[in-house]
Amino acid sequence: MSANTTLIANGRVLRPDGSLQALDVAVSDGRIAALLEPGFGWGAQTTIDAAGLVVMPGVVDVHLHLGHGADISRPRVKDDAASETGAAAAGGVTTFIPYIFASEPFENGLFEEVKAVTQEGSRIDFGYHFVISTDEQLAGVPTYVAKYGVPSFKIFMNNRRGEGKRLGLPDIDDGFLYRLCESTARAGGMVCPHPENIEIAIALRDCLVREDPEGKGGLAVWNATRPPFVEADAVQRAALVTQAVGGALYIVHTSSKAALDAGVRMRAAGVDIAIETCPHYLTHSIAWSGGSMGKVNPPLREQADCDALWEAVADGRVDTVATDHVHRYKTAKETDIWKASPGFPGMETLLPVMLSEGHHKRGIPLGRIADLLSANPARRMGMQSKGSIEVGKDADFVLVDIDGEHRISDAQVFSNAQYSIYDGWRLKGKVARTIVRGRTVFANGALVPDAVGTGRYIHRALQR
Repeated sequence: MSANTTLIANGRVLRPDGSLQALDVAVSDGRIAALLEPGFGWGAQTTIDAAGLVVMPGVVDVHLHLGHGADISRPRVKDDAASETGAAAAGGVTTFIPYIFASEPFENGLFEEVKAVTQEGSRIDFGYHFVISTDEQLAGVPTYVAKYGVPSFKIFMNNRRGEGKRLGLPDIDDGFLYRLCESTARAGGMVCPHPENIEIAIALRDCLVREDPEGKGGLAVWNATRPPFVEADAVQRAALVTQAVGGALYIVHTSSKAALDAGVRMRAAGVDIAIETCPHYLTHSIAWSGGSMGKVNPPLREQADCDALWEAVADGRVDTVATDHVHRYKTAKETDIWKASPGFPGMETLLPVMLSEGHHKRGIPLGRIADLLSANPARRMGMQSKGSIEVGKDADFVLVDIDGEHRISDAQVFSNAQYSIYDGWRLKGKVARTIVRGRTVFANGALVPDAVGTGRYIHRALQR
């Protein structure tokens, strides 16, 4: 028997087929060693009593941004990773994949520096996506896939006419998109486009700013500057390019019925395409009273879009749900809709919101929730050891009080953004404990202090 053994006993375990089974989970050296009949006896060094709880696979959030203060390009110091992986752990997230923004090549020491800073502060396991926006980065794609284990690449299709300056990135065009899709397909990777037709969006914005210079129209006017058809147009263009080169596509933060329909049509036409949405596009619309606190790109939409996305979440057209977590401070939002920074935090509410609004309110089975938050993102992003409770996989779990109710409060969030768009919401489905490779990182409402620095980098390889 290994010296590092744990038994998670007396819980109901969510299996890959969606069934709940009374099983004890044996963990040895960070991996699932056995699934045992209750009371079988295993002689573990540590026993965790999961009586009354559901043992779910740890959540895998594959869309977020780690930053430093107002900068969301990458973490700069240990505490950037420590605070946000604390938020992740509090929400049952055991693995995440942030994006790195840069205008320089990643192989010139940048990636190793970011990885080291993240590892020093991380409480959970992590990968990285690279944002590709220069010819030098484009030339490095084969190296990034093979050497760094980074097979997923984001491109901001909206970085034109100076739009990239806000993120410190140069403009690109559809020719660059084509070359990235082609290079990525050859290397065995996948492109993750931010899909918006920014030329049309700029024309709309300029007109609306003249009509409403103080942004009194709030979320409705922000939606009008980047309406659903500009998202759908970019989804279709990216999919057609991907089809031409035989590649794979992962559509991030799908916000509207129009974009969803475009992705589904292109999938039916034979494109290898995964569709992601985010909780805020399911739960918040332009009618929300939070004003500029809800500014995000793509924008919050009409209630009809929320309803259409919920249907697609339930029936399988949407593959994954991720957060697009941004941890800029609340003060960056406290201005009019034109000046407010886009994005907001979401990791610690991802699973609770999907349990409360998806499972309890809409009857979406727990197995489907686990597919959306764990199995599908792990599979799509090439993390074979993550995403489900099976012998041999990493011992990543979230123990959930499935009927436990709790109120979200800005005063209690773990993210250093210090607020939540769910402030005041009462959710049903509470995270009781989060376990990463057999090690508890969150329990009884508190983070485990010595978990800082225990996260590890995951070298990924896609399996198409």
